[in-house]
Amino acid sequence: MTLKKNDDIRLEITAFTSQGSGIGRFEQIAVFVDGTAPGDLITAHIIKVKKNYAIGKVQKFHKKAPFRIESDCEVDSRCGGCAYRYITYEKELEIKRQGVNDAMKRIGGIDIECEEILHIEKPENYRNKAQIPVGISAEGKIIAGFYSKKSHRIVDCDDCKLQNKDFSLIIKAVKKYIYENPVTVYNEETGEGLIRHVYLRKAVKTQQIMVCIVINGNSIPKKDRLIESLLATGLGIKSVVLNKNKKDTNVVLGDECEIIYGSEFIEDELCSLRFRISPLSFYQVNPEGTELLYGKAKEFAGLKGDEVLLDLYCGAGTIGLTMAESVKQVIGVEIIPQAIENAVENAEINGIRNVRFICDDAKGAAKTLYDEGIRPDVIVVDPPRKGCSREVLETVSRMAPERVVYVSCDPATLARDCGIMKELGYNTERLCAVDMFPRTVHVETVVLLSQRRPDTHIDIKLDLSELDVTAAETKATYQEIKDYVFDKFGLKVSTLYISQVKAKCGIIERENYNKGEGKSRVPQCPPDKEEAIMDALKHFKMI
Repeated sequence: MTLKKNDDIRLEITAFTSQGSGIGRFEQIAVFVDGTAPGDLITAHIIKVKKNYAIGKVQKFHKKAPFRIESDCEVDSRCGGCAYRYITYEKELEIKRQGVNDAMKRIGGIDIECEEILHIEKPENYRNKAQIPVGISAEGKIIAGFYSKKSHRIVDCDDCKLQNKDFSLIIKAVKKYIYENPVTVYNEETGEGLIRHVYLRKAVKTQQIMVCIVINGNSIPKKDRLIESLLATGLGIKSVVLNKNKKDTNVVLGDECEIIYGSEFIEDELCSLRFRISPLSFYQVNPEGTELLYGKAKEFAGLKGDEVLLDLYCGAGTIGLTMAESVKQVIGVEIIPQAIENAVENAEINGIRNVRFICDDAKGAAKTLYDEGIRPDVIVVDPPRKGCSREVLETVSRMAPERVVYVSCDPATLARDCGIMKELGYNTERLCAVDMFPRTVHVETVVLLSQRRPDTHIDIKLDLSELDVTAAETKATYQEIKDYVFDKFGLKVSTLYISQVKAKCGIIERENYNKGEGKSRVPQCPPDKEEAIMDALKHFKMI
């Protein structure tokens, strides 16, 4: 039977995708069905057919998986926020842990098992941040909620099970203000209308709340009435901000903020430290999960008190500052100036003196540290979802830290980058998952990478007594070149490699200086080491 659109087929679900859909097979074709789980036996109505797969929706359940439960959210089937509300949380954790293992093997080529998946006790109402789009329904009703899966169609929801419970009251207050005042709502198709999003942040330990209204303009009418409506909730609203985003873009926040009530920041406590949170600063959305994550990252770092720790993508400095008491010095690197300002403030608030921050990319920061003669013992990286570029990973490997702790919110890009680090001389030693985002498809991971020690060496016999020394060679000895390359790039290079590069540059060597002894294949200088040796030859004015 050839599968066609609108066919109804009997299908056994046997696996999950990384995006939370169930998978079954019909005559060797994979069929993806949302809202299903391994163990379900269903009738699926086919809504799309491609060459190698099809997409269906549940028409009828004949048998349900033993771990299936009834969803506690009335918009779960339409909203794109949650993925696993219809299965037990224990099964969700099992799926996520296995997904991390599979990504490491399939994408990174690394055979390692996730040691454990850490999680908070109650996987509900854990988010301290919400970006809620505002729109108008076909009936003319003001709606605010979350986008339907794979679309920008807003699903109206005043009471999300993932968000902090206080956010529901704030959304109702904003809707009240819109209804009672001459305020328009943004329309993505026309680019017209004023209010685009309601962006909320709550500091859970201090109970301080920031309300940020994202607008397609420079001001809002009757702003005093908005403030009155918000304060009438009786919540701990410390800051009300207008964020101005007049661009035709899917990016939620614009670059300009205006404080219309209260403070320009709120403060929260994390890992016994106090942090200031401004509208544009990065701060983890699950504070209880963050403490689990940072605790595991610190364990993997293996700090003894005398290390220099480099925190790449440091944001507001949270990871590095939580480790500062256990190292000699923390150096945070971040390319966003406002984040660096927040990091400096956070260090001052907590009286942390053994920390400095550099506003630069990884490559620029590495050069700064090299020029100062600083080599980090441990590097922590916590990049965006897209992971690290190869250039960043090569920069990390050249700095030659003993250990690299990689924190990631995407197992796929983490696995890819661990595979690259393996090429660059770092083994993946430990792997742990942290369920920072319960009931969604997302999971946080932390990995320990350790510098691989060479287990083989090549003996090369050199007859130095017969060596013809040129004028260029007298400028630096082989040991001086080796020391320079190691100090600047963290690379160990052999005399053989140096002689091969010198030969390429026209600096003549005797034959046995460029070849290994015997008939075995002579190893050739790798590109990264060749580049480093060339740098040394230029430094010593030999070329």
